[in-house]
Amino acid sequence: MTTADRYAVAGNPVEHSRSPLIHALFAQQTGQAVDYGRLLCPLDDFKAHIRAFAAGGAKGCNVTVPFKFEAFELAARRTPRAELAQAANTLRFDADTDGGWLADNTDGIGLVRDITLNAGMPLTGKRVLLLGAGGASAGVLGPLIEARPAEIVMANRTVDKAQAIVARHAGWAAQHGVQLSACGLQNPGEGFDVFINGTAASLAGSGVPVGAQVLKAGTLALDMMYGPAAQAFLDWARAHGATPRDGLGMLVEQAAEAFALWRGVRPDTTPVLAHMRALVDAAQPH
Repeated sequence: MTTADRYAVAGNPVEHSRSPLIHALFAQQTGQAVDYGRLLCPLDDFKAHIRAFAAGGAKGCNVTVPFKFEAFELAARRTPRAELAQAANTLRFDADTDGGWLADNTDGIGLVRDITLNAGMPLTGKRVLLLGAGGASAGVLGPLIEARPAEIVMANRTVDKAQAIVARHAGWAAQHGVQLSACGLQNPGEGFDVFINGTAASLAGSGVPVGAQVLKAGTLALDMMYGPAAQAFLDWARAHGATPRDGLGMLVEQAAEAFALWRGVRPDTTPVLAHMRALVDAAQPH
């Protein structure tokens, strides 16, 4: 009998994560021997926990809030998109003889694939508002730029945090002909084609931290959260004439990218997303 390779999603909190089921479905679909669990890491001891997990024979892990910046620091090698983000959501525990651990960031490609393929919204030439300057927003900015929207505005409560991330992406934005800027939450602009909430506001249960002027009829308003955490944002977006979308598609797409990095095979996300959507919708209060 084949011994399954061990992986996990590492974070705090982590008990709510749907990643173990997503990866189980991918493994089933592709015939890969994968055992994927959850790893709750203490807020002040993330790196030691990950090293112990790897030392126990695990092959890799996904990393969720609030450890994406720390995960990046753990790896000897980083993919260009992780380098740009300075944050990682995927680690592959390669042996030192192979160059050491590899860090990747699959959040951005997951988000772009969900918007363009699953939601059917081309990003080329569009105006995009990205809310937040934490690990999630830092991770998606590079791939969003690569999709060549006309403009991306990164809005954050602490403007200098957003400015630092924007400055790091300035060359990349120029290369792709994208107008990129940072601002506070007071006046981020109005009437965007796509509005992405990458803040922890939904997780904290606080309201949307910008005014409805950022929307227009038909704006794709996407919260990176899903399930009950995203509900208030989705209701707000719908009430103001936008097209609401949660982060479930992004979660499945970024997971597929991580799975491909680990296993060398890319699963078909369509049936898995449909399965997860039915589960999440069934769990929602009606």
